[in-house]
Amino acid sequence: MKRTQEIIQFTKEPYIEDVGPRKIKSIQFSLFSEVEILKLGEVEVYRGVYYDSTKKPIPNGLLDPRMGPPNKNGGCETCHGNFRECPGHYGYLVLTLPVYNVGYLGTVVDLLKCICKCCSSILLDDKERRVFLKKMRNPRTEPLMKSELQKKVVKKCTSMTSGQKSVTCSKCGYMNGMVKKGQLKIIHERGNRFLDEFNAAISHKIDLKTSVSVPPEIDPKAVYSLFKNMSDEDCELLYLSDRPEKLLVTSIPVPPIAIRPSVFVDGGTQSNENDITERLKRIIQENARLLEDISDTSFQNKSLNAWVGLQMEVAQYINSDVRGVPLHLQASKPMSGFTQRLKGKQGRFRGNLSGKRVEYTGRTVISPDPNLKITEVAIPILMARILTYPERVSQHNIEKLRQCVRNGPNKYPGAKFIKHPDGTEISLMFSSRKRHADELKFGYIVDRHLEDGDIVLFNRQPSLHRMSIMSHRARIMPWRTLRFNESVCNPYNADFDGDEMNMHVPQTEEARTEALMLMGVQNNLCTPKSGEILVASTQDFLTSSFLITRKDTFYDRASFSLICSYMGDGMDPIDLPTPALIKPVELWTGKQLFGVLLRPYSKMRVYVNLTVTEKSYSGKGETMCPSDGFVYFRNSELISGQLGKATLGNGNKDGLYSVLLRDYKSHAAATCMNRLAKLRCAS
Repeated sequence: MKRTQEIIQFTKEPYIEDVGPRKIKSIQFSLFSEVEILKLGEVEVYRGVYYDSTKKPIPNGLLDPRMGPPNKNGGCETCHGNFRECPGHYGYLVLTLPVYNVGYLGTVVDLLKCICKCCSSILLDDKERRVFLKKMRNPRTEPLMKSELQKKVVKKCTSMTSGQKSVTCSKCGYMNGMVKKGQLKIIHERGNRFLDEFNAAISHKIDLKTSVSVPPEIDPKAVYSLFKNMSDEDCELLYLSDRPEKLLVTSIPVPPIAIRPSVFVDGGTQSNENDITERLKRIIQENARLLEDISDTSFQNKSLNAWVGLQMEVAQYINSDVRGVPLHLQASKPMSGFTQRLKGKQGRFRGNLSGKRVEYTGRTVISPDPNLKITEVAIPILMARILTYPERVSQHNIEKLRQCVRNGPNKYPGAKFIKHPDGTEISLMFSSRKRHADELKFGYIVDRHLEDGDIVLFNRQPSLHRMSIMSHRARIMPWRTLRFNESVCNPYNADFDGDEMNMHVPQTEEARTEALMLMGVQNNLCTPKSGEILVASTQDFLTSSFLITRKDTFYDRASFSLICSYMGDGMDPIDLPTPALIKPVELWTGKQLFGVLLRPYSKMRVYVNLTVTEKSYSGKGETMCPSDGFVYFRNSELISGQLGKATLGNGNKDGLYSVLLRDYKSHAAATCMNRLAKLRCAS
């Protein structure tokens, strides 16, 4: 009986375990160490020359082809890709001596205040050290609590060496003075006790009095050695997630050529190099000069000016606006560093990453229009003819869209394009619009002009909070400015002295719905910061309300009826209240106008009960205030008081709009604002 041998089949496809989606728990940023920089780099850069005699990039130079193609016609010697394919590769530049990183100089000073300048141990006694270390290692200690503990450790160590005091290290007995930050240098001020002992020691040696002194500065090499000798426990005590010697610069990663391209002129025979490349060239030259000074003379007995020059060049490579650079070390032409590449309006973040150029947007000067609702924005016809919305043809809108197609792109309301379900797009600029209108079918998409009621996003820069961008409904009107109700100025921080605002048109039904529900003005009347009302009456609205609610303001039937009709656009049913005066003629007060404003007809279930003290309130009586400063609403009727900013303005959680928003939701508050704007125009 033969045993059949099973055939095992192997696949070339790698086995990948499907673990499903995962969430990122945390992200940790750290500095590159010297070993990591050397491992990252493809080539060591130590020659400050760009090209050789044949105009080819010199090896181990700043334009070495191993860091990427030096020009559009060249190739990369690392990945063998061309100018479009190669992403670029890093090089590395090893410094002769370490220098300070200008961005972390303050952190280096804070760490030096906490450690001994001889043995690198922390300046705490053993008991305090154990207490703080136990708290740091407690698994229940959260990161914020650890940060507070670290601040306490730094504060305690700093207080021991403040002023002329010096603290003796509990491990080695060295006297540590105060550490200060200078212009790209660190100064160690010795205490009086140390200086007295030092002077007493050298007084017995007459030949040393003139040649021996205490150096006030701590050079970067000494700081690097101190940080390297720090124990891991002391690093944990100071809440350092990485080794502190990384805060100093010992090697510089040379960026790929792709992010510092050369600009060729005169047909490619000459080139202007990038500012980053020029800075690196100056660093290489100072580094070579420093190496030569160390090789030729005694390092201990000579003040190395090249070391200072290297420190200045590295600092300007990071931030070209650094202070304290001597004139002879400044470049002949202004050159930007990495800080200047990143910060500011023209930097990478604001200029390239955040600053997008988008379609379906408009921008022009803003102006006020109190006749508009707070949820509306007036758009010029000129802008409405340019901006379009893709509307799908259905049985409810086919006749409207056919008329838009007949009008074409130049006549409002018209259309620009027709899109078929198969993706075919037809321009209506030169084609037969009448034929395309007759052939219009359900499912086609027509890019029509903006029309009344379309949802648009309105934005004023700078966008500092959530309500800097809100959605409005479009109102197509003549003239050339974007107009909106003055009550909405506060969220945008807008005024009408020449400000410009942006408008964006969402292009899908989902985007329109999301904008209306999440970003609508009516749903963002109060600020999320404190809950105070932000969209409220202002300026002329407050003035007219104050004048209308005076005690001596009366209206006859015709005037009162006209104003009431104007408040509701002639569309709302209105029940006139009983006149305040019957003989000799029927007269209504201005306070009764606000009763109609809040509750136009008797079936409307809005009953506002409110008491507010205005600025003119005397403080002696309530409803009998002589200056009529006590505002009292009862069942939506204004009993007493002249309305002002405390009642109708923003910033008051007990104002009229806040009560309406709280008790009767946003629609009642928004409608009340709209009626008040019309009341101001009618009166």
